[in-house]
Amino acid sequence: MTGSRRRLLADTRPLRDSPAFRRLWIGSMLSGVGGALTWFAVPLQVYDMTRSSLAVGAIGVAQMVPLLTIGMLGGSLADAVDKRKLVMVVTCCTAAVSGGLAAQAFAGLHQLWLLYALVALQSACSAINAPARRAFIPSLLAADQLPAGLALNRVTGQVMLTVGPALAGLITAVPELGLRTCYLIDALSFAGSLYGVARLPAIRPRPGAAKPGLRAVADGVRFIRRSQPLAGAFLADLSATVFGLPTALFPAINAARFGADPRTLGLFTTAIGVGGLITAALSGPVGHIERQGRAMLCAVAVWGAAFAGFAVASSLWLTLAMLALAGAADTFTVVFRGVIVQMATPEEFRGRVMAADYVVGAGGGQIGNLEAGALASLTSPAISALSGGLLTVAGAIAIALALPGYARYRSGSSSGEDRQDSEQGAETTPAPA
Repeated sequence: MTGSRRRLLADTRPLRDSPAFRRLWIGSMLSGVGGALTWFAVPLQVYDMTRSSLAVGAIGVAQMVPLLTIGMLGGSLADAVDKRKLVMVVTCCTAAVSGGLAAQAFAGLHQLWLLYALVALQSACSAINAPARRAFIPSLLAADQLPAGLALNRVTGQVMLTVGPALAGLITAVPELGLRTCYLIDALSFAGSLYGVARLPAIRPRPGAAKPGLRAVADGVRFIRRSQPLAGAFLADLSATVFGLPTALFPAINAARFGADPRTLGLFTTAIGVGGLITAALSGPVGHIERQGRAMLCAVAVWGAAFAGFAVASSLWLTLAMLALAGAADTFTVVFRGVIVQMATPEEFRGRVMAADYVVGAGGGQIGNLEAGALASLTSPAISALSGGLLTVAGAIAIALALPGYARYRSGSSSGEDRQDSEQGAETTPAPA
């Protein structure tokens, strides 16, 4: 393999050099594919029961309430206890909730409130589990391998988005299997997640760590507000997920354009995954990009423009191409945000900042689904998706102008005017929350 091709492909050194990271990566991929089946099944089950995009968007409310009330407290807990033990316990609880989703589907209950309640419980578990998991990586990898490790994690996410929905669409199309089989596979897939965590070393808090609670949460929020790189990364991600992630509209758009075929609906999310998987596999140059803030804003703008194109596409191939472009941009957005968050955060705040990162990413998506579903009910799904994509592009421009310390941020250099400007912004200029 030539040197140029080697530099283009994803850097796999973290998998070779860290057995603990390798086990975590494999286990997360196995569990993630199962989780994607549930992510496909719940909105489709709600839409089949109600034929309402607003009811599908309301899934976001069920997820958002525990996310916002528990997420930051979960981060303060992760900073105060052994993260490995915490993740083991919460993963078992999440597996039990997935078992409950399978049970209601096999029993044929068709109770909307029960689906919302189970989704809320699942969100509460994830609000504790995800920040602690994200805090593992700096403990398992050297600093120079952090961008590569985050890119490899994104490969896992894209495999989940690619394989999971396509498999779910095929399973759902078989009457003897249906949605209940998706839920059951997800429950069983948690064995992969437990495998990935069980042999990790203990990741205990540092001496003198803040006690979990509201005071620790407030300290974490103040730290984020003082840092333009962190505040900018979170605001950019919030803009992208609130306005430019119209997954609640997928069932309605699929019904209007392609006859509500579940296999076509599965291809929507699969296309996002394929686009992201390609860029994740070709993520070698990511580690050499120093201006992560500017690069993330560019990726967010492309993400929004792609969903605007999705909104007006009429043919299946163009629809899938726009979704694939959005997935390609999303990989870069996630990796650049991850590098900024990890590099700009000291160890004593890592759990709380990772919790904020998760709350912003997941909560923004749920707010976005509710917003997209509500606007679609007043106008049309296409208008809702188009306006959201255009607002995402406008948001990226506004953030670049409002937070210059974030736009100039560079973590790959220890000197230079841009780096000094970024550090001054982090230390002296409060950024908007």
